[in-house]
Amino acid sequence: MKKVLIALIVFALAPSISLAGPKIEVLHWWTSGGEAAALKVLKDDFAANGGEWLDMPVTGGGGDAANVTLKARIVAGDPPSASQIKGPTIQEYDQEGVVAPYNIDAIAQSEGWDNLLDPMIAAVHKCQNNSGPYCAAPVNIHRIDWIWANKEVFDNNGLSIPTTWDELNAAADTLKAAGIIPFAHGGQPWQDATVFEAVALGIGGNNYYKNCYVKLDENCLRSETTVKVFDQMRKLANYTDPGSPGRDWNVATGMVIEGKAGFQIMGDWAKGEFTAAGKEPGVDYYCASTPSNNGYLYNVDSFIFYKTSDPDKQAGQKLLAKLMMGKNFQKVFNLYKGSIPARLDVPMDEFDDCAKKSNADIKTAGASGGLVPSFAHGMAQGNTMKSALQDVVTEHFNSSMSSVDAANALADAVLANM
Repeated sequence: MKKVLIALIVFALAPSISLAGPKIEVLHWWTSGGEAAALKVLKDDFAANGGEWLDMPVTGGGGDAANVTLKARIVAGDPPSASQIKGPTIQEYDQEGVVAPYNIDAIAQSEGWDNLLDPMIAAVHKCQNNSGPYCAAPVNIHRIDWIWANKEVFDNNGLSIPTTWDELNAAADTLKAAGIIPFAHGGQPWQDATVFEAVALGIGGNNYYKNCYVKLDENCLRSETTVKVFDQMRKLANYTDPGSPGRDWNVATGMVIEGKAGFQIMGDWAKGEFTAAGKEPGVDYYCASTPSNNGYLYNVDSFIFYKTSDPDKQAGQKLLAKLMMGKNFQKVFNLYKGSIPARLDVPMDEFDDCAKKSNADIKTAGASGGLVPSFAHGMAQGNTMKSALQDVVTEHFNSSMSSVDAANALADAVLANM
């Protein structure tokens, strides 16, 4: 009789008992219109699978502010379940002992990530010096070295997309003479560095870029080629407007969308802003790679997972990793984000011409030695070295520092942070 009574009591209380499920706290810097639309795809997917998402956005397009916030959380012993992260920083946090590969690698092995990712991209997401278990998941591949131009502005001024830096300067001069802001730019350190690395790849070439900004060769950094790169940066600084300092990147993109400026040099997340504004490539705007010898600066948006003893959060980490690498998610997410899927087997037929060009160019660059990691976005160097390079670039861009002094300062900064 007692057993029956207990069973009836449990049955009566059952509707009021809430069962635990997957939970995730995600720290990220996707706060612009196009980025928010892309992230919503992931949030909705997570919720549809019974997960509870706690959002922790940190404004600042390059992620510098988010990285400061993340570091503070980790130092305080309270890391989020997952955070947006870049390349070498994955290894840095692994070495600090705060990363949790035990959850993610099980998903990676069961889903066959090694067969779905380019080996170079896969290695970035593995702990223990890029050769151990997976501890992070990629959601896309961004190209950094893009020109975004307002088609009407260019057409009305008889301009075509430049194929050399001299042609770009000539186009900018034409726009300036017509009373149009040539170069839409936000004067923030990460944006200055984004433009700089595209110029460096184009003027110096693929091997120059690798020697200087991946291998950090002192002679390369002090070379005449580096001086020429800074010379081109000075020209670009003169094509901006007085409102440039401190401007967010998406505001600069908006200037191009509205025809207030001719072009912007920015990664392909800028396309997400054009898409959110209802604009179409080839109809409303042009997209083209910055001048180079089949170079391709890549940046991978990744999420890393931190140690937790909470079983609900562990379940959330597994679910998030599985969803991030899902074939349909990678397609839908990147259609919003402006990037291309990290998975090799996602069909490109639903993507626009800009994405198809990116997908074709990354294969060409990979075969010809032109596929190189972005230092401005943390793919070539860790945060400390990235900041050292970035500080010199932005100091030169926003001052009267000579190009020779800037090249030497770049080398000195590297030596000081080795």
